[in-house]
Amino acid sequence: MTLLQAIFLGVLQGITEFLPISSSGHLVLAETILNLKAETLKSFDVALHVGSLLAILIYFRGIILEILTKKRNYILYLVIGTLPAVIVGLTLEDYIDQVFRSMLAVGIVMIITGFYFLIAEKIHKNLQNKDQKITIKKAILIGVAQMFALVPGISRSGSTIATGVITGMERTKSAEFSFLLGSIAISGAGLLTALKIESLDISIQPLMAGFIAAAITSYFSVKFL
Repeated sequence: MTLLQAIFLGVLQGITEFLPISSSGHLVLAETILNLKAETLKSFDVALHVGSLLAILIYFRGIILEILTKKRNYILYLVIGTLPAVIVGLTLEDYIDQVFRSMLAVGIVMIITGFYFLIAEKIHKNLQNKDQKITIKKAILIGVAQMFALVPGISRSGSTIATGVITGMERTKSAEFSFLLGSIAISGAGLLTALKIESLDISIQPLMAGFIAAAITSYFSVKFL
């Protein structure tokens, strides 16, 4: 992998991770076009997602500190929202990767996801009672949406934000919960993938270039949303 390819994929990750388009889906398409090896992709995907995680932690540092000190019940909602993806990820990750990690599958899933976003927006506009507060029920529903986002082509942030607005949350509050929930998901997925890597089949220079590009682009993507 060249430095230019690494930076390109890092920027792509940073832009697509927090927009209602699938970062994993776009990475699959880009990596297929660039003809990169599977083992290289595993190592590199971890670096890119850790870059995005760093951006979330820096941008939401004030909110995270407030949750840890004043709103500890919010942690319960984050844990509940994380469980569906953890259960399915641990049991079906390899199967999902084999079945859906292709350009055709990603394309079909992206189209289906787009329709879901349109439906969510229509439902939200027609809601009579809108409640900003996160509840256990909302956390479960948003968590299920994040679970489906394990499939490449389904945007994690897009599907969780869309599900949040369907439950009556405003987009800003739904996005806030989605990004904080995503920090846990990204951490877990990165750790799980890292444990499965048998050897680091990529040099440190493109790895660091991708990480830095993903971190910087992710930060500004969150900031300007």
